[in-house]
Amino acid sequence: MSLPGGLARPGKPVGARDTRGYRAFTVFNTVALVVVSLFMLYPFVTVLAQSFSSPGAIKAGLVSFWPVGFNLDTYHAVAQDQMFWTSYRNTLVYTLVGTTIAMVLTTTFAFVISKKHLRGRGVLIGIAVFTMFFNGGLVPNYVLISSLGLKNTMWAVVLPGAVSVFNLLVMKSFFENLPQELEEAAQIDGLGWFGIFGRIVLPLSKAVLATMVLFYSVAYWNDWFAAFLYLDKNDLFPVTLFLRNLIAGASTTASEGAAAVGATTQAVSANIQAVTMILTIVPILCVYPFVQRFFVSGVMLGSVKG
Repeated sequence: MSLPGGLARPGKPVGARDTRGYRAFTVFNTVALVVVSLFMLYPFVTVLAQSFSSPGAIKAGLVSFWPVGFNLDTYHAVAQDQMFWTSYRNTLVYTLVGTTIAMVLTTTFAFVISKKHLRGRGVLIGIAVFTMFFNGGLVPNYVLISSLGLKNTMWAVVLPGAVSVFNLLVMKSFFENLPQELEEAAQIDGLGWFGIFGRIVLPLSKAVLATMVLFYSVAYWNDWFAAFLYLDKNDLFPVTLFLRNLIAGASTTASEGAAAVGATTQAVSANIQAVTMILTIVPILCVYPFVQRFFVSGVMLGSVKG
C-alpha cells in the first residue's frame, strides 16, 4: 500500500540474521564444528572403549567406538597398585601447590607491569618476553636445579614453570583495561596498592583468574618431563610419569614377546595404556566444565584492548 506522495509503507527491517547469506553461513559453520568435534572426540572414545575391551580384541583391531569383550581386569589391577595412587597423590599436590604459586607470581607481576607510570616497566616486560624466545637449554637448567639442591624434591617440578609469559601478558592486558577511575577512587578513600590489588582488582578479574587457573593446572597435571629429569625416587613420581613408564614397559614387553609372562600380566599389559590414560584425565574432565564458561571471556578480555 502506498502512502500520499508516492512513499511506500515501511515494512519490517531486515537484519543480518534474516539474510540468506547469514543462514547459509550458520548452517555451514554448524556442520563444520560438528565434524571437527567428532574428529577430536574419536581418539578419546577409542581409548575409552579399549580400556573396557579384552586384550585379544585390542590386538585384533576390533575396537573402535564400543568395547569388545567387556572386562574390568585391568582396572582392578591398577586400583590395587599402591604406586599408582601414590603417584596420583603426588600429581594432586604438585598441581595444587604449583598453581597457587604460579597464580600469586603471575597476578602480582602482571599488576605491576600494567602500570604505565612505573619506571623500568619496559625493561621488566622485555626481560619477560625475552624468556619466551631464549632459554639456557636442557643441560644448564639441569645443572641449575641440581646446584640449588632442588633435585628429588617437589620444588624441582613446581618452581621452573611457575610463571608463563603468555599468561602473564594476557593478564597484564586485562589489568590495563580496568577503569582507572576505580583505583583513583580507592586511593582517595585511603587504600594503598596492596589494598587496591586485593580489594578492587582481583574481585573484578574473576574471569581471567579462572582462565589462568585452568591453564596452569592443566599444564602441571600433564607435565612429566620435569619429573623425568629431576626426580629419581619412585615415591615422588607424578601419575603422568607413572603412565609413561607403564607405556614404555608394556611396549618393551610386547616387542620382546611375553613368553615367560603369565596370562594375567599379558592381559594387563595389552590395554593398560588405555586404562591409565582414562584414569589420568578424569580429574581434568571433571573440573573443566565448571571453569570452561570463564575461558572465552577471560582470554578475550585479556587480549582485546579498547
